[in-house]
Amino acid sequence: MKRYEGLFILNLAGKEEGLKEAVDRVSAEIAAVGGKLETVQKMDKKAFARVADRRISSGHYVNVIFEAKPSAIAELQNRIRHSEEIFRALFTDASSMVVAPAAV
Repeated sequence: MKRYEGLFILNLAGKEEGLKEAVDRVSAEIAAVGGKLETVQKMDKKAFARVADRRISSGHYVNVIFEAKPSAIAELQNRIRHSEEIFRALFTDASSMVVAPAAV
């Protein structure tokens, strides 16, 4: 199992109160491919610097750190491709990521 970081941009146009449910569905998709969640960080809604689609000018950012088999990433990408709530997703290898202690 390798450690991955997934950055998801959620398209919740018209359903801002559904953020928790959308994050739960993302977590469920990761679990469905055999991944184990470590942390889920909900970030703010941010406007895009360059708008690719006029209908979607901003999105809710969610950062997820999880463990999964390398083959599970391709399956996860295929599963989320069909989701209307997930506008974009980026997966990076986080196995060498070191968490710095918080400054006091």
